[in-house]
Amino acid sequence: MDRSNGRAFDRSVGGSDFLQLDVGAAPPGGLAGWLAGRLREAVADGRLPVGGRLPATRVLAAELRVSRGVVTEAYQRLAEEGLVAGRGRSGTVVVAAPVAPPVPSGRAPSGVFDGPPGGDVFEALRAAPARIDLSPGVPDLGAFPRAAWLRAEREVLAGLSAADFGYGDPRGAPALRVAVARWLARFRGIRADPEEVVVVAGTAQALGLLARVLREDGIGAVGVEDPGSLGVRQHLADAGLATPPVPVDGEGARVSELAGLEAVLLTPAHQFPTGVVLSGERRRALMRWGGLVIEDDYDAEHRYDRPPVPALRSVLAERVCYAGSVSKLLAPALRTGWVLVPSRYREALVAAKRHADLGNAVLPQLVLARLMESGRLEAHLRLVRRRHRRRRDRMVEAIHAALPGATVHGTAAGLHLTVTFDGDVGDVELAAAALARGVKVHPLSWHAQRPFAPGLVLGYAAGGATDITEGIGVLADLLKSGIRR
Repeated sequence: MDRSNGRAFDRSVGGSDFLQLDVGAAPPGGLAGWLAGRLREAVADGRLPVGGRLPATRVLAAELRVSRGVVTEAYQRLAEEGLVAGRGRSGTVVVAAPVAPPVPSGRAPSGVFDGPPGGDVFEALRAAPARIDLSPGVPDLGAFPRAAWLRAEREVLAGLSAADFGYGDPRGAPALRVAVARWLARFRGIRADPEEVVVVAGTAQALGLLARVLREDGIGAVGVEDPGSLGVRQHLADAGLATPPVPVDGEGARVSELAGLEAVLLTPAHQFPTGVVLSGERRRALMRWGGLVIEDDYDAEHRYDRPPVPALRSVLAERVCYAGSVSKLLAPALRTGWVLVPSRYREALVAAKRHADLGNAVLPQLVLARLMESGRLEAHLRLVRRRHRRRRDRMVEAIHAALPGATVHGTAAGLHLTVTFDGDVGDVELAAAALARGVKVHPLSWHAQRPFAPGLVLGYAAGGATDITEGIGVLADLLKSGIRR
């Protein structure tokens, strides 16, 4: 008893043998963030190896002489970043190490923000080193349901015959087409027969295949939202289609501007990048317009503050080419999506897919189908919605605190929001300066064909709360320094 008391007395106040933590070095009011940072550094440099176990929250709190809530919050931040995970009786275990990027040089990497964005601009930006990535369109990759995926994979492999390892149907594995049809009925209000579903390698391939089919049908231009996705515009242009701009306002794309066009691409559930929802009046105007709609159901499952909006395909089946994917729900690396087209285009679309690649890899399709049919994918969706909502809230709070002059758009759903600025702020210059400080963002002007308010498109799904707050702080410092066009 006396020896135990002696050890406690000899330990320095606020210290811990675990990683030699010194709570006295923490900033006032920032204990949880400080502790999360020290643990993150220990994982990155190998002092906490993958597979290693963290102390119980009660034990570490006692050693540091802080409240247990401080340690719990620090562990939660690391869990949200995908670095640690609870393992029941085994405690909290390190499951991944953060990638340690090179230290930024003080200037943006050459080519990323030099002149108009080229066809490889997104690859260049992804490859650029940065401490904090606030790029839009990236889900929480650390939340990928590895255990559920492995379980589904084992279940699928156990039931396959030798013949199942041959070439698949270019339309997609029948099991996945059935699962997708049921998923769309449940979550997007779309009634579709599995025979109507064509599995593709993500929305990017869907657009390329549709462009080929439309060109063969004599359509040479597809109207695109403005502002709207630069990447979508690049895909259509690469396929030989003109992309005339269709202005977007608070009700979505201005359908009145579609006169003379035969086709338009829309993101009606959560417009990219403004986040607005296509209004009921604009939807009714589309019905009267009579042209072909390509519906990119971008971010449709990720909603927080409003009820779901039905897909256009649910009411205009023979005039809508519908494209969706799991890139924002699970991971872009899966390269799996689906497309539904009016019956007159179905045969041509399947032929285009067959000639492109003979069909997607079959095994990942079967695993995804098992996740969908078992309810595990829906459980994952519920989990990431809660996580994304917390990160969205943190970003909005940070913007209101650090960027009081900014206007925030599109917070009700999705994985990103947009901020616009008054005055002559140069958003490309701001994004370049931010990258030089180790923070990745998209300038809003990249996604606009015509003059539009300067701003930034900011993703919040992939980063933890600490990164979000720090990244917005960097932007605030740069704006104070006077970034101009």
